[in-house]
Amino acid sequence: MTMELSTETRMGDLMEALPGARRALFARYHLGGCQSCAFSNEETLGELCGRSEIDAEEVLAHLLESHEHDAGMWVEPAVVRDWLAGGDGARLIDLRTREEHEAVCIGGSEFFTQELQQQVFAGDPGVRIVLYDHQGRSVLDQVAWFRGHGLGETYGLRGGIDGWSREVDGSVPRYRLEID
Repeated sequence: MTMELSTETRMGDLMEALPGARRALFARYHLGGCQSCAFSNEETLGELCGRSEIDAEEVLAHLLESHEHDAGMWVEPAVVRDWLAGGDGARLIDLRTREEHEAVCIGGSEFFTQELQQQVFAGDPGVRIVLYDHQGRSVLDQVAWFRGHGLGETYGLRGGIDGWSREVDGSVPRYRLEID
C-alpha cells in the first residue's frame, strides 16, 4: 500500500488500496452488498460507519487484517512460470469474457464456464489452480469462492494477464478495455 489509510479515507480510494475490502465489509458488517447498505466512492469510511452505527476504527482494523489474509491468496507471475516450467503444474483458468479469452490468453489456460466450474469443483481438491482476470483487480473474490468450496490450493495471478505479459511473456499482447 502506498497511501496511509484512515477513517477519513474515501471509499473509492479504500477499494483501490484494499482489493478485498468490499468482500470483507459485506461478510462481517453487511455493508456494500445491496442497495440499502451501499456506499459511494466519495463517502469516507467514517461517514459510512457513522450512518451504520459501527465503530470506524474497528472496521478499519478488520479491513487491514483481511487485506493481510488476502495477501496469501496471490501468486506472482514468475512463480506460476516456475511451477509450469518445473513440472509442479497449475491449472490456469481465465475468468475474463469469452471475447477477451479468444483475443488473447495465457497458453494452456482454460476459459471459465459453468461446465468447467462443475468439473473443477467435483475434481481433486488438492490440485493447484491459478485464476486470472485482466489486471488482477477482481480475482480475489473468485479465489475466496473456490477456496470456500474446498479448493484450498487456488490462487489469483497478481496483475492478471497484463502482469503475465509485463513480467513473464511479452509475446502475450497487452490491451486496455474501453467502457462506454
